[in-house]
Amino acid sequence: MKTALVIGASRGIGLEFVQQLLGSSWAVYATARKEQDVNALNNLKAMGIQLDVTNPSSLAGLGWHLDGVKLDLAIYVAGIYGPNSGAREVPSVAEFDEVMHTNVLGAMQLIPLIAPMVEESRGKFVFISSLMGSTAETQSSFGWVYRTSKAALNMAVKSASFDYPKAVMIPINPGWVQTQMGGASAPTTTKESVSKMLTVIDHLSIADSGSFKSYDQRQMHW
Repeated sequence: MKTALVIGASRGIGLEFVQQLLGSSWAVYATARKEQDVNALNNLKAMGIQLDVTNPSSLAGLGWHLDGVKLDLAIYVAGIYGPNSGAREVPSVAEFDEVMHTNVLGAMQLIPLIAPMVEESRGKFVFISSLMGSTAETQSSFGWVYRTSKAALNMAVKSASFDYPKAVMIPINPGWVQTQMGGASAPTTTKESVSKMLTVIDHLSIADSGSFKSYDQRQMHW
């Protein structure tokens, strides 16, 4: 049986990853910040772990929960959007810090802990990024704090891929998805997005490590 870890699985894309992986007979560890969400994950037959990616002591405790585990797949989904303002408005320090801590620092603090577990299985470590994190495809400044965070996440993953050569490490664009963040008018359901991402992930090879992929099988521009 293959084993996966989904980081940020309380709702939306993360929860859908849990459901689809369980449906394919994976053993799934799944994290959430709130105890009630951890209980809900346990009820789905995942192995729920309470984790706040912005809290260093909480991150340190994850290693204890995963002691001795080899991961065929790890997925960093945790993320927030922050202010929708563009470059005509100054983001507050609190807004900037919250987005960057969740979207970037959380991932960077977990990589040295989780990547060796992925390498042991010669597995895959995937990070949910965004089209909005592509510098080459940027056409406006709205949501510029979020855009900056995803571009930074992309760089973190690209950089880390050199230090963990036995794992496939990529950021992936999930598309514009019907989630709390994406809104009801988004054209892609969570089920469709996750299903297509899992297809992309399944076909990844070590040669793909450090590249930027998309759910629709496009090679993304940095």
